[in-house]
Amino acid sequence: MNLDRFFVKGELIPAVVQEAGTGEVLMLAYMNRESLQKTLETGYTWFWSRSRRELWNKGATSGHLQKVEEMYYDCDEDTILVKVQQTGPACHTGRHSCFYRKFGGEEIE
Repeated sequence: MNLDRFFVKGELIPAVVQEAGTGEVLMLAYMNRESLQKTLETGYTWFWSRSRRELWNKGATSGHLQKVEEMYYDCDEDTILVKVQQTGPACHTGRHSCFYRKFGGEEIE
């Protein structure tokens, strides 16, 4: 598959990561061509860190890996949905999901 079609609008594409078994949204990260290619080749998520300006394999240092079950792209070919089997927490705070704070409400446990 030619991956260039996903990078017409820019060098990075948002990737929504969802737990395959529950449908819970775990995190949002960004992929460049190389990280998308590595994700497709290895079956584990790879992203581009905008702050560190480098590739990173989710869970490589923490052990909280994301095994890819399925991947989809949207109608505009500018967003990716990655359904994964999550090992341990997905969030760097130690929470299962990065989306644990609710507008106008308490933190979700």
